[in-house]
Amino acid sequence: MTFRSLGAVRVSAIGLGAMPLSVEGRPQPAQAIGTIHAALDAGVTLIDTADSYHWHAGELGHNEELIARALAGYGGDVSEVLVAGKGGRGRPGDGSWTVDGAPARLRAAAEGSLRRLGVEALGLYQLHKPDPAVPFAESVGALRELHDEGKIRMVGLSNVDGGQILEALGILGSRLVSVQNRFSPAHQQTRPTLELCDALGLAFLPWSPLGGISLSAVDEPGTAQPAADTPFHAVARARGVSPQQVALAWQLAQSPRVIPIPGARRAASVRDSAGAVELALTGPELAALG
Repeated sequence: MTFRSLGAVRVSAIGLGAMPLSVEGRPQPAQAIGTIHAALDAGVTLIDTADSYHWHAGELGHNEELIARALAGYGGDVSEVLVAGKGGRGRPGDGSWTVDGAPARLRAAAEGSLRRLGVEALGLYQLHKPDPAVPFAESVGALRELHDEGKIRMVGLSNVDGGQILEALGILGSRLVSVQNRFSPAHQQTRPTLELCDALGLAFLPWSPLGGISLSAVDEPGTAQPAADTPFHAVARARGVSPQQVALAWQLAQSPRVIPIPGARRAASVRDSAGAVELALTGPELAALG
C-alpha cells in the first residue's frame, strides 16, 4: 500500500467506502466483517461511513456499528485506521434519502457516531450534503464548534461546489482538510472542485469512483470478459488487470490529493481495488483514458 495525506494524517491511497455493507443488497454480517478485514489486510487505513448508511427504518448507525465490530475483532493493529464519518442525511426506510443540516441535528448525529464507534473524537467528520433549508454557514459552523470542543479532529465536506468550499474554508480555516464529491470515468463534472482542492491543499475523496465501469466486469482478471468496451477495458485487457483497477489508477494519477473510496461487498473486490496503487499508467495510456 502507498499513502497520501489527509490533513496531518497519513492514510492509504485507496480507502474503503463501507456503504454497500449496510444498504440494500447488503451481505450477511460475517461476510461484511470479512470484507472490512480484507481491506485492513491489504493495508487500507481509511474507512468511510455515515450514520445514514442503513437499509430499514430503525437501523440508524448500522454501518458504524458494523465497522466498530470489525475493528474490535481484527487480529492486527488498527491504531492507524481513520474512520471518516458523515452527518446531515437520513433514511426513513423506504429507499429515499433526506437532508437535515440543522446545527442541532449535526451535533446529535456526531455524538451518536461517537457512541457507536466507541471513540472519544471522530478522526474526520464530514457534512454529508448541504441542506437548502439551512444556511450553509450555520451547518459548517456547527462542525467548527464540534471540532473546537474536541469531538472532531478534522472536518470535511461532501457534495459541495467550489463556492461552498471557499465559504467553508473561510469559516473553518485549517480545520477543513477534505472534500468528498462524486467523481469517476463517467462523472467528471466535479473536476473543477478536484482542481480547486488541489490548489488549496485539500484531499479530494471521490465517491462512487467506479461509475462508468461495467458492473458485469469481474473483480479479478482472467475469469470473464467484461460486457462493456471502453478505453478503460482496453487498457485492462492489455495489462491483465480489472477495469476497476485501471479506473482507480487513473484517478490516483489525476492528483496526489486524490484518495478514492470504492465500495465493496466482497473481499475479492477490496483486494483488487487496493492493487490499483501498484498500477502505474503510462503517458499514452492516460491520454487514451482522457
